[in-house]
Formats: sequence, structure tokens, C-alpha cells
Amino acid sequence: MKANETVDYNIKVCWHAIARMYNTEAAKNDITTSIGFVLLNIDPEKGTPATKIAPLLGLEARSLTRILKSMEEKGLIYKVADTQDKRSVRILLTELGLEKREISRRTVKQFNYKVREVIPESQLQVFFQVIGQINGLIEAKEIYPAKPSTK
Repeated sequence: MKANETVDYNIKVCWHAIARMYNTEAAKNDITTSIGFVLLNIDPEKGTPATKIAPLLGLEARSLTRILKSMEEKGLIYKVADTQDKRSVRILLTELGLEKREISRRTVKQFNYKVREVIPESQLQVFFQVIGQINGLIEAKEIYPAKPSTK
């Protein structure tokens, strides 16, 4: 089987193309794609607990910590102690953060609008179904099952 005939190769190539496109747009606005995705996952009115952001994006906590530090340095966010749980930190957007969030939102919407303009809804529904099934196989560990314990 040739690389371009494998499922993972095609997903990876497509994702890298999307990432390059988003990075180009993000750079025009002095942010990164990662920052854009984080901005989109922060509630613009109430903020979002820091512990909720990493799982939404599939990030490790230390990667998110690095991104949040960068965002704070750029003046996009600020942190406050959560009123319900003093051990938790809530991430809120500054005015600049709100502006960059809106740019990120428009960028993602434009991509999706253009894709939907070209690809019929019926094909997109099949795509979503297939991607969901692949993700389900991975999440259920059906591709590489865990080895039984040898205790």
C-alpha cells in the first residue's frame, strides 16, 4: 500500500494543510493557531476554568500552561481565582483578547463556509460519520488493544 492510499497519511496531510493555512492567517494578526484555538474555547462573558481548556483542545496541561503564559504576556487574557473553587483559576479575556477571539472565530467560519460551498452536505455528513468511526476505534483501543496484565 502506498502512503497516499492510507487513511492516516491523508488525514495528516489534510490537517497539516489546514494548520499551515490557519498559521498564515494567525500570523497576520500577531497570534498563533494554538492561541486562536484557546481563545475560541474561553467563554467571552464568564471566562473558563483553566483546567477545562486543555481537555477541550486535546492538549497536555504543560503545553496549555506555556500557551496561557504567552497569551498573558501579549495582553490577551488575565487570570482570577474562581469564586466557587479558590484552588481553581478562571481565564478571562481582555479587550484585545476579545478582538483576537473574534478574528479567530471569523477565520474558522470562513474556512467552514468555503468548504461547505464546494462540498455537498451529503458528502460532509459521510465524512463526519467516517471520522467519528475512526475516532471511536481509537478511543475504544480497538486498533491496538492493551496487552493483558502479566501479574
